[in-house]
Amino acid sequence: MAKSWKEWEKPLLEIDEALEKAREIAKKCSPTEQVAAEERIAYFEQRRDNIIRVMYSRLGPWEKVLVARAETRPYALDYITTLFTDFVELGGDRRFGDDHAIVGGTAMFQGKPVIVVGQQKGRNIQDRQYRNFAMAKPEGYRKAIRLFEMADRFRLPIVSFVDTPAADPGVESESRGISEAIAASILKMFELNVPSVAVIIGEGGSGGAIGIAAANKVLMLEHSVYSVIPPEGCAAILWRQPAEGAKAAAALQLTAQSALDRGLIDEVLPEPFGGAHRDWETVTKTVGNAIEASLHTLDSLSPADLREQRYAKFRAMGRVAEAAPSA
Repeated sequence: MAKSWKEWEKPLLEIDEALEKAREIAKKCSPTEQVAAEERIAYFEQRRDNIIRVMYSRLGPWEKVLVARAETRPYALDYITTLFTDFVELGGDRRFGDDHAIVGGTAMFQGKPVIVVGQQKGRNIQDRQYRNFAMAKPEGYRKAIRLFEMADRFRLPIVSFVDTPAADPGVESESRGISEAIAASILKMFELNVPSVAVIIGEGGSGGAIGIAAANKVLMLEHSVYSVIPPEGCAAILWRQPAEGAKAAAALQLTAQSALDRGLIDEVLPEPFGGAHRDWETVTKTVGNAIEASLHTLDSLSPADLREQRYAKFRAMGRVAEAAPSA
């Protein structure tokens, strides 16, 4: 069982490296050598595409987890800087401090002002530590609440990008009321009088994800995951073996299709060939179009209708049909 995305996608990464070298060599080739160089590039491209086709045609729940955690997958700020203009980041919760795991502020989307919030990961160890691995502390959710209140006050739609393994589980976060902060953030989202759209772009882990995902419309990328607990945490509790993450992933039914089937999300957004991390331009365009369509649908609803739609949507989750009693 591969323990990381790099381990699982190693054959592809090796082909990518060989392809890059072939392209560099082709730039230095003489005209007589150009044909052979281009044939070599085409060979590697075909091999890469064949491997992608095979690997991604049989993705299981654990493989989906690995793809959702891909280090080259676009993160919240990548979507924000691409899809939005005039983004002004606002910091601090006005109580304790600023949490860099959650970013947010005002921005323009398709010429209209909005509030955008997202959980931000880091691409190297320094950034990951700075962002606390996208695991927000209480002040992160209280910052989100402050932004939600601002959106309500100025009648601005809200767009949130969900990508976290879970909320911060540390002693400091517990002492400062992490559970209360998440609950308050969820409650504030239910009380909003403005349209809200959440997009699960990578990992949607535990209450840490729901804290900014209690929206009118919840969208989810095809290879993202949405779960009550990370697979390793589930395995540690049930089997006392974090290494049983693959087994837990299957039991948790955390894929986008499972979430759609159970009414936890509203739409699955297709990813480009080989995953979002291989084609940022296409996936950002897909996400942008989905956000625009969702906001357009919600624009016709009154504040009371928005609250009622949100309430009914989440109240219906987890409802099961009881079998009729036997004669």
